[in-house]
Amino acid sequence: MSDVLDLPPTVSPEVAAAAQSPFIRQLVMIWRAQDTHGAWEGKTDLALLDPYIVDREKRRQLPILGDPDPETIWRLELFFNAVALSIEQATGVMVSPMLKMSHEGFGRLVLIGGRLVVVNKQLRDVHRFGFDSLAKLAEEGAKYVQAGVDMIGRFPDVARY
Repeated sequence: MSDVLDLPPTVSPEVAAAAQSPFIRQLVMIWRAQDTHGAWEGKTDLALLDPYIVDREKRRQLPILGDPDPETIWRLELFFNAVALSIEQATGVMVSPMLKMSHEGFGRLVLIGGRLVVVNKQLRDVHRFGFDSLAKLAEEGAKYVQAGVDMIGRFPDVARY
């Protein structure tokens, strides 16, 4: 995993600090791994993460009810893949995501390590999936990672079964 993200010199100190969080670096690595044909080589790391930033103004433009598009679902999956991989790196337990969702954007995502559900997330309004800022994205990702690491710490025998 790269120690430093590709950041333009004009970013604020807050964005730069959030961009260097381990979770954000992991998420960028997963996004870069999806680019098998090099279509995103010219994009900065922050440009790849931009679809995750859905501030209040963008959220107001989205309908209250709506069906998630395939790109939003894919972005959700990559987010939780980064959570799963981060938990795996921290604990040594292989973690697999399972997603079950209706076409309306309601469902459940679980991350499973061994026979243990390490993260359990009820999904709703997936068409509005996003975070107010890069710092909030980093914070939420780290929160899920820590919850998964803590769960494995509480039940290591089940996770390593």
